[in-house]
Amino acid sequence: MGANELSALLWRERELLELLVFKLDEEQLLLTNGKTRWLQQGTREVEQVLGHVRDAGLARSVEVAAVALEWGTTEDATLRELVARAPSGPWSEIMAAHLKAMGELTTQIKELRDANEQLLRSAARSTQETLADVRPNTQTYDATGAAGARATGSRLFDQIL
Repeated sequence: MGANELSALLWRERELLELLVFKLDEEQLLLTNGKTRWLQQGTREVEQVLGHVRDAGLARSVEVAAVALEWGTTEDATLRELVARAPSGPWSEIMAAHLKAMGELTTQIKELRDANEQLLRSAARSTQETLADVRPNTQTYDATGAAGARATGSRLFDQIL
């Protein structure tokens, strides 16, 4: 275990974050195009990717603790603290690049999440307004196909008119 393994885990986590950006983009396209039929599938895929991101984050935390002790800092060090404590050479640049890329991906994810939430709220509001405007049809069709007034009283069906 060491910096190589940590870097590999960070690459994997970055790939998962990029996949999450893609899935949120996909979800946004479904929302903006009114393709609500596939929204549940898109949401399920986002949740699956989030589960993988959580698992990768846990693996990263374990590896960060090992590297942090190796580099002379506390086990609960953040990636930013690791960058600061990295030995001179390529590791400080590699870890800084991971930190920068993950920060940018996190910003993109927050923006997409907020935009998707706004689209969902707008769709829900629109649906509520549409349902509030729905009025029951007060007319029925008679035997000739003409629209007639709806009968409101009781009817006897066993008598011929």
